[in-house]
Amino acid sequence: MKITIPALIIILCLCTVSVFAQNTYSVKGSVADTASSSKLTNATVSVLNAKDSILQKFTRVKDGNFEINNLKKGKLILLVTYPGYADYVDRFTLDSAHTTHDFGRIKMILKTQLLAEVIIKAKAAAVKIKGDTTEFNAAAFTVQPNAKVEDLLKELPGIQVDKDGKITAQGQTVSKVLVDGEEFFGDDPTLVTKNLRADMVDKVQLYDKKSDQATFTGIDDGVKNKTLNIKLKEDKKNGYFGKIDVEGGTDKYYQEQLMFNRFKGKQKFSVYGTIGNTGKTGLGWEDNSKYGNSSNGMEFGDGGEIYFYGGGGDDGLDSFSGQYNGQGIPLARSGGAHYDTKWNSDKESINTNYKIGSLNVDGTRNTQTQNNLPGVNDQPGIALNSNSDQTFHNHMFRQKLDATYQLKIDTSSNLKVSVDGTTKSSITNNHYNSTSFRNDTLLNKNTRDVINNGDQKIFNANVFYNKKFKKVGRSFSVNITEAYNQNKTNGFLKSETDFFDKQAGTQKIDQYKTGLSESNIINTNFTYSEPFTKALALVLNYGININNGRSDRRSFDKDASGNYTILDDTLSNNFKLNQLSNQLGAIFNYKKKKVIINFGSKVSTVNFKQIDEFTNNTLTRNFVNWYPQASFQYKFSQQQSFRINYNGNTSQPSIEQIQPVRVNTDPLNVTLGNPDLKPSFTNRISASYNSYKVISGQSIWLSGSYSRTINPIVSNVTTDDATGVSTYQSSNLKGHQTSNMYFNAYFDQKIPKVEINAGLGLNMNGSNYFNLASNQLAKNQLNETKVYTYSASFRLSKYKQKKYDFWAGAGPTYTVNSQSLQPLINNNGSGFNGYAGFNVYLPAKFQIGTDANYQYNAATQSVREDFRRTTLNANITKSFMKDESLKLSISGNDLLNQNVGYNRTGSGNLLTQERYTSIKRYFMLSLVWDFNHMGGGTPKK
Repeated sequence: MKITIPALIIILCLCTVSVFAQNTYSVKGSVADTASSSKLTNATVSVLNAKDSILQKFTRVKDGNFEINNLKKGKLILLVTYPGYADYVDRFTLDSAHTTHDFGRIKMILKTQLLAEVIIKAKAAAVKIKGDTTEFNAAAFTVQPNAKVEDLLKELPGIQVDKDGKITAQGQTVSKVLVDGEEFFGDDPTLVTKNLRADMVDKVQLYDKKSDQATFTGIDDGVKNKTLNIKLKEDKKNGYFGKIDVEGGTDKYYQEQLMFNRFKGKQKFSVYGTIGNTGKTGLGWEDNSKYGNSSNGMEFGDGGEIYFYGGGGDDGLDSFSGQYNGQGIPLARSGGAHYDTKWNSDKESINTNYKIGSLNVDGTRNTQTQNNLPGVNDQPGIALNSNSDQTFHNHMFRQKLDATYQLKIDTSSNLKVSVDGTTKSSITNNHYNSTSFRNDTLLNKNTRDVINNGDQKIFNANVFYNKKFKKVGRSFSVNITEAYNQNKTNGFLKSETDFFDKQAGTQKIDQYKTGLSESNIINTNFTYSEPFTKALALVLNYGININNGRSDRRSFDKDASGNYTILDDTLSNNFKLNQLSNQLGAIFNYKKKKVIINFGSKVSTVNFKQIDEFTNNTLTRNFVNWYPQASFQYKFSQQQSFRINYNGNTSQPSIEQIQPVRVNTDPLNVTLGNPDLKPSFTNRISASYNSYKVISGQSIWLSGSYSRTINPIVSNVTTDDATGVSTYQSSNLKGHQTSNMYFNAYFDQKIPKVEINAGLGLNMNGSNYFNLASNQLAKNQLNETKVYTYSASFRLSKYKQKKYDFWAGAGPTYTVNSQSLQPLINNNGSGFNGYAGFNVYLPAKFQIGTDANYQYNAATQSVREDFRRTTLNANITKSFMKDESLKLSISGNDLLNQNVGYNRTGSGNLLTQERYTSIKRYFMLSLVWDFNHMGGGTPKK
């Protein structure tokens, strides 16, 4: 028989296909209920690599049977899951001798029917990665009975909770905690983590919360907040729970707290009240307003728009932000109410919060500063050393009401309306005594008092509407916001400075200062998305911003009769601001299988007009800002992904940097404005990688970022060697670029057999920046500062229910700090931080526990003393009632009496060391009742 060439090729191809078919690896079987033998249709069957738990393939059971083909050979794991049933896990091998593995009938057993003598070896997926969301299964982590959500978070890989309740996840601060996706006293996450019971939690979800428009379009707009969402168990959404905490201690320390929560289906109602001076309660209030929480008076937004607001600092006097940072002794009072519900078949919902509170902080602070000035040629540099003692009293009273209404108009369109209003009044009273030396020569002595009163009103409103069209991917949305802010201040500056050495004399200042700032900003943004293909889409956006504001700041000297009527023109200004900006952007988004690519740019034109009411001079600025962006994401599997991002942005100088007004709050450190400042441009690239292995419970998170700023705005400091007075002004630095970088790595693993959670963290952050320094010996000397900090930490923890739990962590730090003008000064320093604690559960419902923290900072050439601090706390607790919900405890805080307030910082050629009043040793007697009646009560085991 004659065989042609084409026929031969066909035969060879068929033989090749036959050979490969013989080497195809597969699994098959059936899934049924153990008791009834009924088929479990739609059960999930997954095949994972035994080595790293990476998912190969998965399928759904059809008619009770399953089959998965085209698998890779090797050692594998079969995982079968079905709601309400215990997971089935089996290891097997596929190789040339075993190309197909038939599991036969896999019998699944209901979790409720498990017998005590039956051991089911199954591995629940403790962590799942769903897109950009990391989901933790609360049932896979062990905590003690009556534990709070905060205790559960401490067990989750990649998440840390410090002693104040601050949450850090994957190296970033968590700014928001939601309950079932809803705000819950939104600006104080600790109200959730310290009060909700851990046994109420089903899942904990961690993700970067995007803006409404980015969530709607699915395309990143760069707006993100690290967010935790606490998903409650269905049977825990009906009933009430709460806490009553009464504590009293030595040295007049006390703490009281009451919280009541009523959940009924889709309704949540909560009220709380706290009072205390221990620094542990009522301190988490952060103003949820972009326009009322900064000290610059104005700031430029992403589109070049200028946000003009009141707040601390723009009056030229010391101010109080309303936050407690551990410095001083606080007295906090706060209360609030929360309500949210859904109705009309979940088409409508409302979420509202009211908060009221006051905070007093009293204390002292000692600040030692070394200013290393440059020398010329072979002449040595000059060191100016100052020592300042401060006594302060700060008070803030505020209240806030916010509400969000959402309406699902139909299946394709939604409406969201949010409003919030805040009123604040503050009082600050500061007294300073300072002395300055040049080397060993006395330069000056200063005594001053600064008193400042402020009243602020903030109102924000937002309307967001979106519409999806019939064509998949085509959508339209509009976002309209209004922000109104008014801030009034008045106060006194009284200062007396004695100068010695070459310019002996006395300078006295006695002034009354007033300030009024007001702004009204209206911002709109229209977004339209158009899909070209199933994988490629384009998002267009246009926004317009209107900003009208004014600022009136005045300083008055005394007249002959002792009244403050003489206006000081050099320390006063009054100007109006009118601004119009337009932004246009185009972003492309490509998404196919495992790859997501996003790239595009926004451009903004800004017309800025400022009128000086004193001189009638007008300052006009027209500029264009560019904001390119790009990102690439690759998902290796559901549990493993990599992402890299780039973005660039123009940064305009703040209004405080531009305004040519002298600020003399501290007569020894005077600030001037620079109207000739130009914008800078920053390029930033960041990358992240995360991986979780289901079977071994191994978690890996890697992230890093690097940025460079062109034409940076730097500090230009001129210091008078004879008086010790420094004048600060901002300047652009051409021909040089500043940079910032960080790298974080977290590795968590549960050690088998001993059931200990272990974690390793590596961190690096650093920057190089410049400043200009001048004195009598040298003019405009460029100083480059490089600061890099390296740290590592190792963590261990274990929970054994009703027996014991312990946790420990420690690691070194090393900081590299160099300055080009002072190359011979070595300020590199090492450090070490550690913490540990344990609880032991004894018979008769007794519990003893302790925790300790250790901090060490080595001496440097400029700071010639080590710093060591060990804080040790202990408690003994007796529980009452069957569910142990009532607890009486005696505790000791800072038993070693070493909680000395301390802080060491360096900036440019300035090195600063602070010591301040802090909460030290006391003993406390407390009675805490956690009452709970959820879902008809806690089920008996």
